Amino acid sequence: MSDTSTASEPPVVVGVDGSEHSLRALEWALSTAENLGSPLVVAHVRPDAVQLGAARIASLGTTAELPDTVVAAVRTLVEERGHRLPVRYETLDGSVTDALPAVARGARLLVTGSRGHGGFASLLLGSTSRTLAATAPCPLVVVPHEARAAALAGGPEGGRVLLGLQTEETPDEVIAFAFDAAHHRGVALEAVTAFRLPPDPGALLAAPSPAFQVPPPLPVADDTDAIVQEVEREQEERLRPFAARRPRVDVVPTVVPADPAGLLVEGSKDAGLLVVGRHHRHRFGSLLLGSVAHAVLHHAHCPVAVVPPVPPDQDQDQD
Repeated sequence: MSDTSTASEPPVVVGVDGSEHSLRALEWALSTAENLGSPLVVAHVRPDAVQLGAARIASLGTTAELPDTVVAAVRTLVEERGHRLPVRYETLDGSVTDALPAVARGARLLVTGSRGHGGFASLLLGSTSRTLAATAPCPLVVVPHEARAAALAGGPEGGRVLLGLQTEETPDEVIAFAFDAAHHRGVALEAVTAFRLPPDPGALLAAPSPAFQVPPPLPVADDTDAIVQEVEREQEERLRPFAARRPRVDVVPTVVPADPAGLLVEGSKDAGLLVVGRHHRHRFGSLLLGSVAHAVLHHAHCPVAVVPPVPPDQDQDQD
């Protein structure tokens, strides 16, 4: 049973093919839709389709277009969870990278598992993952198979929201998404800013190494504390307006001279959601993921949200 306001909310779309990986994604999507008060769209891409056609929509009670195994698995999970928000199925023709972004246009989230059958089989193994993460019209959440059960529940017991933040590069919409996610889950937000220390200038003047000899590592400048303090100040300034809009979110600032991807992957072991940006604003429209987003998609232990930038024309409308 639902009300008009719920039905008018942008949906959470989840790609399901009946595999265990996709059902874990469905479990996360169910919890998140409940937290957000959003309807749920269960999308199935037929792996043997040769032509992208219009979505065939069926209600929860009449799902003849979906394979029986998918219907049974999804229906069981939905009923076990006692999900009360609107749920509809869409059966899609075409490739995953074409069909899922099409059905997710205007959605609040697009959710997928890390692997699956047929069209989902290579989601995190090559070009399919890079294309989908780079072209989805809304935030894409990838749920790894090894994600903790608590993280799938989407509540406070699942752990904090982890935000990968570069103070001068991360778009506002990525930060806002992370604050909203922490707010709806009732958890803290840890903002992680990792950076590499500059080399000691004196080392750059050293005599060149003989040919074919690997030079020793450059020593770093000895003003590490001052650099950390400056980055902490930049991070606090960047987060301040978002914290003001979400005053109930407990913000945990983390500034560390380290590899960003490695630090985020390590932190994902006990996090409920890891949030990163797709790429920088000046690269809007690029089909290349940023290196950090690419790394955490492949190695994170919790669900990963890749948030796209706002198109330039929308940016101008909001200014």
